[in-house]
Amino acid sequence: MQSGVSSDAVGSLVSGYHDNPRELLGPHIIGEGSSQQMVVRAFLPESEKAWIIDPAAPRARSMKKIHSAGLYEATYPLAKSPNPSQYQLLVSDQQGTEKIMHDPYAFPSLLSEYDLYLLGEGTHWDAYNRLGAQLRTVDGVQGVNFAVWAPNARAVSVIGDFNGWDGRRHPMRKLIPSGIWELFLPGLKAGTIYKYQVKTHEGIVEKSDPYGFAAELPPRTASVVSDLDDHVWNDAGWLERRANQDALAQPTSIYELHLGSWQRGAESPHWLNYRDLAHRLVEYCQKMGYTHVELMPISEHPFTGSWGYQTVGYFAVTSRYGTPQDFMYFVDYCHQNGIGVILDWVPAHFPRDAHGLRRFDGTPLYEHADPRQGEHPDWGTMIFNYGRCEVRNFLLTNALFWLDKYHIDGLRVDAVASMIYLDYSRKEGEWIPNEYGGRENLAAISLMKEFNEQVHLRYPGVLTIAEESTAWTGVSRPTYLGGLGFSLKWNMGWMNDTLRYMKHEPIHRKYHHDELTFSLIYAFTENFCLPLSHDEIVHGKGSLLDQMPGDLWQKFANLRLLYSYMWTHPGKKLLFMGSDFGQWTEWNYDADMQWDLLKWETHQGIQKCVADLNRIYRAEPAMYEDDFTSGGFEWIDCHNHEDSTLSYLRRAKNREDYLVVCSNFTPVVREHHRLGVPEVCWFEEIFCSDSGYYGGSNVGNFPGVMAEPTVCHGRPASIQLRLPPLATVILKPRR
Repeated sequence: MQSGVSSDAVGSLVSGYHDNPRELLGPHIIGEGSSQQMVVRAFLPESEKAWIIDPAAPRARSMKKIHSAGLYEATYPLAKSPNPSQYQLLVSDQQGTEKIMHDPYAFPSLLSEYDLYLLGEGTHWDAYNRLGAQLRTVDGVQGVNFAVWAPNARAVSVIGDFNGWDGRRHPMRKLIPSGIWELFLPGLKAGTIYKYQVKTHEGIVEKSDPYGFAAELPPRTASVVSDLDDHVWNDAGWLERRANQDALAQPTSIYELHLGSWQRGAESPHWLNYRDLAHRLVEYCQKMGYTHVELMPISEHPFTGSWGYQTVGYFAVTSRYGTPQDFMYFVDYCHQNGIGVILDWVPAHFPRDAHGLRRFDGTPLYEHADPRQGEHPDWGTMIFNYGRCEVRNFLLTNALFWLDKYHIDGLRVDAVASMIYLDYSRKEGEWIPNEYGGRENLAAISLMKEFNEQVHLRYPGVLTIAEESTAWTGVSRPTYLGGLGFSLKWNMGWMNDTLRYMKHEPIHRKYHHDELTFSLIYAFTENFCLPLSHDEIVHGKGSLLDQMPGDLWQKFANLRLLYSYMWTHPGKKLLFMGSDFGQWTEWNYDADMQWDLLKWETHQGIQKCVADLNRIYRAEPAMYEDDFTSGGFEWIDCHNHEDSTLSYLRRAKNREDYLVVCSNFTPVVREHHRLGVPEVCWFEEIFCSDSGYYGGSNVGNFPGVMAEPTVCHGRPASIQLRLPPLATVILKPRR
């Protein structure tokens, strides 16, 4: 072999198993002293001839083929050697077709030693600016820098349309000891389709990019190079306000939705683009008074029927609804119109799809090797190895990525309980205790704490929301007090108890009164969000309207009552799409909602009721300002189980600002219902869910009632109400 290149090294290169092709390829200084020369080598499979074009030289220099597989070499006196980043290769194939290109192996690494150090210890918080496919310009040469973590692979290549999906053409260099493979490919641009060909000890697999910013439309699985810095944002005012306000003291009414089935287009595949959705959704949310939208996972996922909860492309918005730039427009437009955007984030598990994270380099890399820790028994998915630094870095930087690149206002973390318990959904003998013999997943707990610390430190005002269904203590308490550090926790207990109560026939409700009152025993132990989410209207449960008992009138009245009770109960609010106009069928991800129901006054009434609840909620600080302490709530009467009524005060931080709420959970009008109140004054009825405007029977107390100096419920004054059937009334003191 020429220039001291060993036959073993050449053999590894041409067979596709050399872990550092840059040791052979590109420009190299050989010799010593005055005899030093530059040798340039290039591996060009299926080529016939090759030349080096040096802009400083008058003519191209022919390269000598030193291996029949297509390995070439040219030698220069050091003084006349070409600039490494400026010379080009002229290649002629066996058909005589010529192609000019820069030499990928002539360019320096993007990753510094400091990058590799931070990645290794799991604290490279903007790793998304280094790994994956990064658009880059080196000495005026534009291209894409590829970097992927695969420490146990024998070899890794970048493949795509640009090289005929031939893994021989662009082998990557392994950076020791990090296990990251890197290569800069000059000439590639945004829109390039690519994968990694990974040669393992078991064979060859093709993987999409774990850090890829975009992906092909499923069922295709390749990644797509994307420029995430080419959108001009116009939401600076929104971001400034967000950072300078107490998010927990603001009205938070969240509209949860699945973008693919909220509204659909007329043509196949029926999905609307992010930009179209932005305009329609903002108009709807402003009409309805929601403060935020919460999107079911929009990270790329292969199976639409997973609703996005089985993610493959953690850094890629799903191409079903458009490009990354389209989604940036979506978020920007929401912000410009006063709507926050929350994403469902899924760090609990990932699917087994061959092009995804599972056995990425031929070994359990992102997942645990032991199935008792690495496989989810319910979902048939893989569980992340939360104790591995690089995996922790992957998840934490992914969370920060959405807040940085897409200006997201909150992350709702799915299935937290499945992460923090080692025995979650497992029988005895199917799980491994922690080092102290306990059932807590210490690595996952540590990850959740660090996630919350970094989010709140770097992005003040951003919400982190836990879907945590157990009695774990301190989910929404600061980490310095031993909590997990979330902003909010879904109140699954309230949801289950309330829906169970509402399903009882009204005549039986007096025997289940504690199902309503129990939530106030623990209401201030966490910062709670009250969710009536997609989980409550799937898998045969029926829609919320269909779950209500009674005849048609009672079903609608019960649903208005449920929402009125929910909106006046302490805690932030979340309601799933379709529930706010009384959809009859349970949610189907493969069709849009039953918007045609809105031609009926009964469904219009539900929608008007929710819109007015949101209007009052946002207008009255007593409804939202002090959600998480007992100072914001006082019982008036929680003991009247015989009549199935509840009454209470909601107070703002200004104690003089309060509302009186009374609900009747039976279809019987309660005449002369006396309630104790704090003072003698006029109480205006500002809301009644039985209003004829909502489709009710118009029983109530409009325009209001005057309090009397009659002691009742331990208070110095009282009012006498006419309580409408299956309804809630809200009264405000007018002095």
